[in-house]
Amino acid sequence: MDEFWIHPRLGTATRDGHAPRHYLVALQHAVQTLDADPHWQRWWHGSGLHGCELGIVTEGRLDHLRPSADIHRVDDLLRANFTCELPPAGAGPDELARRATTEVRTMFEVIREAMALADLPPTPEPSPAPGDADEVPVTAKSLPSIPRELEQQGYLTLTQVQDFFG
Repeated sequence: MDEFWIHPRLGTATRDGHAPRHYLVALQHAVQTLDADPHWQRWWHGSGLHGCELGIVTEGRLDHLRPSADIHRVDDLLRANFTCELPPAGAGPDELARRATTEVRTMFEVIREAMALADLPPTPEPSPAPGDADEVPVTAKSLPSIPRELEQQGYLTLTQVQDFFG
């Protein structure tokens, strides 16, 4: 088995140009925890694919409710891009870890269903990201202005999610 099978790409759709750094670190940590777990490695090995490029775009609180998954195979890799909800302002490290773990597991449940794979293994217990985590590479894109009546519906369309990481 490969040393790393999940290749995360993190992004954020912003209005103010600031990325939610602490949550992005928590998401990266949740992905790395699954990547290192032997049960999850065996589960992914059953897919027959070399790896999973997992793109995660953080958005506003309602965007995760919309159809926002883009999943397709490219050679021996799976490319899966998702939007996910930002945590409430002021969430602590334990809450960020719990939310990030839940979001990433939910993404893999969608992947599992789309690929008709076996049930997911148990998820390792969420743990806060290390305080000295390296700077997380993030693709940040500003949101276009939208009409006020559409503001509560979210911002990224499925096409924008597909194109987010270029």
